[in-house]
Amino acid sequence: MRRVAIIGVGQSRFGELWDKSFRDIVIEAGVEALEDADLEGKEIEAMFIGNMSAGRFIAQEHISALIADYAGLASLNIPSVRVEAGDASGGVALREAFFSVASGLHDIVIAAGVEKVTDVGDPMEIMNSTIDQEWEAFYGATLASLYAIMARMHFNQFGSNEEDLALISVKNHRNAVENPKAQFKREVSLEAVLSSPYVAEPLKVLDSASICDGAAVVILASEEIARKYTDTPVFVDAVVQSSDYLALHSRDDILEMKSVKTATRKALKLARCSLNDIDVFEMHDIFTIAEILLYENVGLAKKGEGHYLIREGVTELNGDKPVNPSGGLKACGHAVGATGIRQAVEIALQLRGDAGKRQVDAERGMAVNIGGSGATAVVSIFRR
Repeated sequence: MRRVAIIGVGQSRFGELWDKSFRDIVIEAGVEALEDADLEGKEIEAMFIGNMSAGRFIAQEHISALIADYAGLASLNIPSVRVEAGDASGGVALREAFFSVASGLHDIVIAAGVEKVTDVGDPMEIMNSTIDQEWEAFYGATLASLYAIMARMHFNQFGSNEEDLALISVKNHRNAVENPKAQFKREVSLEAVLSSPYVAEPLKVLDSASICDGAAVVILASEEIARKYTDTPVFVDAVVQSSDYLALHSRDDILEMKSVKTATRKALKLARCSLNDIDVFEMHDIFTIAEILLYENVGLAKKGEGHYLIREGVTELNGDKPVNPSGGLKACGHAVGATGIRQAVEIALQLRGDAGKRQVDAERGMAVNIGGSGATAVVSIFRR
């Protein structure tokens, strides 16, 4: 396979974008990416778009054609493909775009993600469709309650507690202050997190990511093409997808995300590196317990010891293994279909040295994007 590189990135602001439509935000991100790469639209050969549920959020299906149309690419008749995998939709779109370039089928493609949720009354009701409707939702479970079960089990088995979860929120909000595209550019105190109302005990409002509007775009090219546009390409060394049981109760151990473990192992093998070589991470912290579980399932910590990393400051911006310098889903916002691409944008900015005051020293980065309670995982490794 050919080597693949990121030559342009773009992102809309994440948040409640009442004054912008679905079309507005995806075009905003796309134009920024094209300008970043110094490309014209006519050079794009294909588009892969991550989107979870435009049909329910904005009553619009067939969004792949719509986006190609509004991007000014309809006259070129390029293939435009929508990809859905719950909140891992963006990560899977990146994977499909990666393969199209690595295989030699295309030379320059767009991987995008977009979601517009503020037009519906209760976006979390739609988010709950990512869990098993027959065996979980029918009996009253929600996505929040499933993660709450994971948190309570971790507390009981390994001695973690609500303060450990709150420290994740505090860290990610502090990081987001320096991210101009983040939904919540403000710090929160430990006391504020701990005193916020419960969503699903022991998870509180400030343990939970905000479902929001937003779009993100990366432009991928073959190495040969990439070097014509930039002297410092960000190489995509691996994008690996893995699956697990949809229903939490079907898994051998609900604290073990086998999809994440499998995808991480395969991605590291493809990238020919070890976890020690990864300098910066973007992890899917839809709830604070998810970040702790990802520490363990990626391999940064042993099982049951993820909370020690946040207690000891290992994953802080100035720590040995910075996690979510963007603010993560928690503070940057979770524009569902865009999140996997937004993670890639952040890692690319970090590796290029363009992350401003949240910049860390990094040669390699990893993004971990999961769908639902972990039934889908996409692990991507990038290199400067």
